[in-house]
Amino acid sequence: MKMKSRLLGMAFAAADTLLEVDAEGRIDMAIGAGPRPGGAAADAWTGSLLTELVGKAGQKPLTDALAAIRPNERPAPIDALILCDADHVRRARLRLFQLPDLAPAVSCAISYEGAPFTLAVPEAPHLLSADGLLSRVRGSLLARDGDVAVAFVDVAGLDAPGEANQRAAARVAAVLQASSIDGASAARLAPERFALVRGADCPADLEAEVRDAGAAEGVSLAVRTTEAALSGAAPAEATVRALRFALESCIRDGGIDGAGAAFSESLKRTLKEADRFRAMVKSRDFALEYQPIVDLATGVTHHFEALARFGPRGPADSIRLAEELGLIEGFDLAVAEKALQQLRRPGYGLTRIAVNVSGASLGADGYVDGLLRLTAAAPEIRGRVLIEVTETAAVADIEAAGRRLSALRRAGIKVCLDDFGVGAASLDYLHRLPADTVKIDGRFVREIASDSRARDLVAHLVDLCADLKMSTIAEMIETEDQSAAIRALGVGYGQGWLFGRPASEPTAFAPQPAAVRRRGAVAGWA
Repeated sequence: MKMKSRLLGMAFAAADTLLEVDAEGRIDMAIGAGPRPGGAAADAWTGSLLTELVGKAGQKPLTDALAAIRPNERPAPIDALILCDADHVRRARLRLFQLPDLAPAVSCAISYEGAPFTLAVPEAPHLLSADGLLSRVRGSLLARDGDVAVAFVDVAGLDAPGEANQRAAARVAAVLQASSIDGASAARLAPERFALVRGADCPADLEAEVRDAGAAEGVSLAVRTTEAALSGAAPAEATVRALRFALESCIRDGGIDGAGAAFSESLKRTLKEADRFRAMVKSRDFALEYQPIVDLATGVTHHFEALARFGPRGPADSIRLAEELGLIEGFDLAVAEKALQQLRRPGYGLTRIAVNVSGASLGADGYVDGLLRLTAAAPEIRGRVLIEVTETAAVADIEAAGRRLSALRRAGIKVCLDDFGVGAASLDYLHRLPADTVKIDGRFVREIASDSRARDLVAHLVDLCADLKMSTIAEMIETEDQSAAIRALGVGYGQGWLFGRPASEPTAFAPQPAAVRRRGAVAGWA
């Protein structure tokens, strides 16, 4: 009965060869033709590992497919090169399946395509993109098979015209692919620039191997390599984010130089900065300063914006890094926690504070849940909190972000759209995100007294917000002329050095006459 099932399986698969593989991936039965016409039959493979039949690039897909096979499933076929002998290979398509009465054994049907051919001049293997490389790094780190490294290889002279260079490029690609951690994790970042994932302790001399590949075709190649080691002890997702951040930073700053030397240094710097940022958030080792936002009609202080300070360094670069590395949600909650502590201090029972939240923090429920948890013991404090949603990171799922903001508003927490007018997302945010207030970006305010176009834009925005029942705040007001122009356009609130610089305490003062007005007394949201 088993042989009948095997033959039926072979016929069903329309294959040239049928193999049966045990739980360890070893062939314990083979029927049909071998890969070389007129050569040995397939039964010569009995006792071999299935992965030994294919070239290195096909071994990882085949291993993964064997591990994932289940009864009554027919996974996608695998295209690979079957080894005929030391010099020849043959293209083949492998289909894995599991016959019910033969389980747990796995059957492999092989269909040959074309005649055997030599690899004396290899075909150029498929190389990954930068995104594909990052995906392989992530997979290697999650597998926890030890530390891995990303090696960068610059090959000067490879992209010159001519058939010899084309053959040399194919050889180089094959060498790099074979040197990668699984035979399929090399990438081409530029015509003469490559990268691959390999074991951190891999002894292979990449420079020598690549030079030899060029010399085999009579092409002299200048090769430089550098390597960035990645510890398997670090969180995989954080490491991959750091890789992407460092790679993008290098490209933005002028490219990867010297086979990735700049990238390697950038990566080390990024990982170090990420560790420092995590430690800073955990220990709450940052300060908040408070800048007043005043009612332009009365001069009284309406509320204060809490601004994070990290010592002598400006916050912008640290915030951008935190957003890119997925660290911003914890930081945004830490800022809210500090601001809430300030609101609970004696003497600040009427103070209201706005805290910033990155759009990236609205990508999941963690921030909203955390903020509601921080205010659960005294829910009345929520009426004294406003969150300003920044556009420094795009909101990935605007509908989901809208639902999360609605939950905050239902709890009594006000919502402001910060830096409005910067980026194409502004109008979409205004249309789809529930908010109480819109903050007009300072770039419109700087020229408001002398630029008629800026005044027209702000005037239309004020009208639109009024129709949507939203109030408006103008930031970066530094002169009385700017303040008067903004006030004349109907903007409700203002922020800037004219009214007060950020200070360590949210301190309110009595309003001054218009010509010298700087600060005012605290008022409510309405």
